[in-house]
Amino acid sequence: MAESHNLGQKGENLAADYLKNTGFKILFRNWKWGKHEIDIIAENKDFVVFVEVKTRTDDYQMDPKTSITKDKQRSIIWAANGYLQKFNVDKEGRFDIIIIIKKGDSYQIDHTEGAFYPTLR
Repeated sequence: MAESHNLGQKGENLAADYLKNTGFKILFRNWKWGKHEIDIIAENKDFVVFVEVKTRTDDYQMDPKTSITKDKQRSIIWAANGYLQKFNVDKEGRFDIIIIIKKGDSYQIDHTEGAFYPTLR
């Protein structure tokens, strides 16, 4: 368990660094709204971006995006809605996914902008 937790933490750190290097300001990490959590909340001049990060090793058998189920999306959307209300945000929100794949000693980053949309159905 500790090894997968460490891999997840490393992935979230890499994702935050990647976002900073592409012009985003990191607002929160692991932001909670009730039982719901968002890995990273970042913003640029146009958007507040709610980011789900998935980190895997290259021997993982399935696409990490498939682990972001409709229920997980719903949870992220609820937390994002809470964030927008709490801080009275007047910027468009977007839901992104960042996949980090560890290959040996290196990491590959795949950033999908607008990966899903805020429908709660």
